[in-house]
Amino acid sequence: MTFDFPIRSILIDVKMSRAAIYKHYMRALSQWPKDALRPECRFEDVMQKRIERKFNPPKAVEGAKPAATTPINEAAEMNQVHALFSLIGNQYTRKFPLGPIMKPASNPTHYTDLVEELSAAPNRSLFQRLVAKWRKSVRLQ
Repeated sequence: MTFDFPIRSILIDVKMSRAAIYKHYMRALSQWPKDALRPECRFEDVMQKRIERKFNPPKAVEGAKPAATTPINEAAEMNQVHALFSLIGNQYTRKFPLGPIMKPASNPTHYTDLVEELSAAPNRSLFQRLVAKWRKSVRLQ
């Protein structure tokens, strides 16, 4: 089995089984970073439901014919898995750095302030959220 992992394509010499591709997906999703801001709406959960539907056919009703499995395109699925792993590894951040776009002349600390605000938001109490909202609405000179 030969895998070449350039950003654009994957070369697959042998067909991979459904189970192997499924395992690759699950490994990628287990490494996906947790979203502290919105823990009730997680990317991993959405992707896992999609993968379960695609790779695990619905259970057959007793006495009925078993459900036929839908064929999958192994190369396309491995490209999807590779895209997940390249996002997890920050491959595109390293390849395409943002540079000066993150420090606009009008407000150079805007994006760093925004990141700090988002990282602090999940740990705030109700009172702290109300004070932060009030501060945004009232501008003191």
